[in-house]
Amino acid sequence: MDYSTLVFSKDKGVGTITLNRPKQKNAINDVMIKELSDLIKAIAVDDEVKVVIVTGGTEYFAAGADINLVQSVDSPMKAYDFSRTSPISDLDKLEKPSIAAISGFCLGGGLELALACDLRIASDSSVLGQPEINLGIIPGSGGTQRLTRIVGMAKAKELLYTGDIINAAEAHRIGLVNKVVSVDKLMDEVNKMAAKMAGKPAMAMKVTKVVVNAGINMDLESALKMESQSFALLFSTEDKTEGVAAFLEKRKPNFKGK
Repeated sequence: MDYSTLVFSKDKGVGTITLNRPKQKNAINDVMIKELSDLIKAIAVDDEVKVVIVTGGTEYFAAGADINLVQSVDSPMKAYDFSRTSPISDLDKLEKPSIAAISGFCLGGGLELALACDLRIASDSSVLGQPEINLGIIPGSGGTQRLTRIVGMAKAKELLYTGDIINAAEAHRIGLVNKVVSVDKLMDEVNKMAAKMAGKPAMAMKVTKVVVNAGINMDLESALKMESQSFALLFSTEDKTEGVAAFLEKRKPNFKGK
């Protein structure tokens, strides 16, 4: 499928989504929202895609929501519906690991998109923030909730209350990004990580993501029970049998996602 605001490619189990509105600093508009929603749903049922990369190129990840889109949301009910139907939540719920390759501006809705990815690797030129407070609003696509879960309540409140923009080094220090590299090495580093993850058993990877994401919202005893059930479930897979056999035979496993 062709997209007007995105570019999508697949290679060796890795699907790469590139935001493609460079003249608008990859600002998220209604067309991009629709295309992201459609693409994420397609990826969810595409067995060729094991890992997803989201990037915007070297100058901009995404500078936030397109101001024309913000102006078009002219009532509280439209704002509520807009917030609740964001494809960003679809990315978070995608049962495949995802990596945000961040470079340049990653602000507002752009940061919310990155927060929905499992890992974030940033170039040293990146700047990140949730400046919505300066418009008299708050983040509406997970910024108040995912940011808090990733960096902790006090630091999240500081960023949300002030609308301050931070650099990549500070983002790494507070745990917002996993790693910082130079701009010219960003995609090599991200692709290396994605390839490593794509080589792991797909069922175990899927279950890991589901258990971690669900467990963080449970009490410990319930989460541990879910973990035990999921652990037991994986003993029925061909990949578990292959993984153990490969270990004992001192060879590389040939996982098939079954």
